[in-house]
Amino acid sequence: MKRIRILSRNFEMIMGIIGSVIGIFSGSFLIFLKSVGPAHAPFLGLVAILASALGLVSTYYVQKKPDIAGIGFVIATMFVIVGSDYINVISAIFLLVAGVSALFRK
Repeated sequence: MKRIRILSRNFEMIMGIIGSVIGIFSGSFLIFLKSVGPAHAPFLGLVAILASALGLVSTYYVQKKPDIAGIGFVIATMFVIVGSDYINVISAIFLLVAGVSALFRK
């Protein structure tokens, strides 16, 4: 009888959740910074929060469809970097690690 190896996707889930939570907090920070910072800060904060929400949705799909979740993580990483004005690099790193791991780990 052949053993079936079940691959655990907990690493991708944890990295995606950590990256998304950090992204939501830093996006909220950019929105609250609107009175002090540049005029485009609230829009960038909203983009970062929406991208982090995409990261959370991708975390849900890691167990069922890891390829689609990996693509979602990578897209969320791109939008977090664009929408964060360099304050959200740590979140982008976590999301990118989760995305690459979900895409290439078999």
